[in-house]
Amino acid sequence: MTEPLRDRYNFFMKQNVTVIFGTRPELIKLAPVIHRLRQFPDDFAPFLLATAQHRQMLDQVLSLFDLTPDRDLDLMVPNQTLDGLSARVMSSVSDIYREHKPDVVVVQGDTTTAMVAALAAFYQRIPVAHVEAGLRTGDIFNPFPEEVNRRVIGSLATFHFPPTVQAGEALEREGVPAERVLVTGNTVVDALQMISPALDRVPLPLALPADRRFVLVTAHRRENFGEPMENICGAIRDLAAAFPDVALVYPVHPNPHVRQKTETLLRGRERIHLLEPLNYLEFLAMMKRCTLILSDSGGVQEEAPTFGKPVLVMRHVTERPEGVAAGVARLVGTDRKRIVDEVARLLGDPAAYAAMVGADNPYGDGRASERICASLKRSGSVPRE
Repeated sequence: MTEPLRDRYNFFMKQNVTVIFGTRPELIKLAPVIHRLRQFPDDFAPFLLATAQHRQMLDQVLSLFDLTPDRDLDLMVPNQTLDGLSARVMSSVSDIYREHKPDVVVVQGDTTTAMVAALAAFYQRIPVAHVEAGLRTGDIFNPFPEEVNRRVIGSLATFHFPPTVQAGEALEREGVPAERVLVTGNTVVDALQMISPALDRVPLPLALPADRRFVLVTAHRRENFGEPMENICGAIRDLAAAFPDVALVYPVHPNPHVRQKTETLLRGRERIHLLEPLNYLEFLAMMKRCTLILSDSGGVQEEAPTFGKPVLVMRHVTERPEGVAAGVARLVGTDRKRIVDEVARLLGDPAAYAAMVGADNPYGDGRASERICASLKRSGSVPRE
């Protein structure tokens, strides 16, 4: 079959689409895409491949979105290392590709699963579609290893789906052809719209007085291990002492580097509530009810504007500058005094708080998965070279 004829033939074939994920944030943002693919059975045959890079937290979201992997590699091990995980993902995923022969592999974001799965697909000349492409900080160690992971994916993907214009422009500056870049919005907005009706029925995992303000805290990034985490815990203690009418609620990540510091520095302090990790609906319900959010998470920066909640980002750089530019987020770093001052300003200045609450959401309209699937449908299957 000649090359041009094969191109036309593949355009009308059902695409065997392998969607791969290993963590809770990946699946949250891929769930709307998966459900959208399944609405077009004549065009797509989605195959769900889980690495289970994070086992327990991933399982929560599978149940929430009523999804079951076609293959679950169950690769998580205690105290896993990046190199060990990467080796296990590369070996296992490569074997699945040889067996299943996907026409395109869909990855999301910047996890180790996404990067290695994309590289394994590249080795077999399988086109890669990158959801949430183009996020950059410009510093390979912030966040670590995510900044390098997404750069690697960006260098070899065929289809790039950045969530914002700014992310798309970053890809074009790196030499990605404009015809391979489609700004879609962020699929997390799609996901929140899917599950939002259920939130009002979710009981809060912590009983607080109805009029009690509270700050929701999340902190787990590798670059914040050690002294930065000590500073964060110190700031939480300072805020509890300075604002007797405010509670601080911290669902603690299971990573031992996080747990050890929080247990030592925060356990037993008045109005500081350390919780076990919440399932996604519980976390969103807490986000919807809280006064403001103090976090080093990437996903929280995107979710908070949907609920009109100010988010103070405990990082020195962010790959989501759109939120800062729109006024819904502010970088505060990990300096103890700076964190305290910024939280105190929002708690004590109604005008400053209202300005962040009233800002527009820069992350999309809830139709990102629709645009992604339409693009894949138009593109058809890209032949291997």
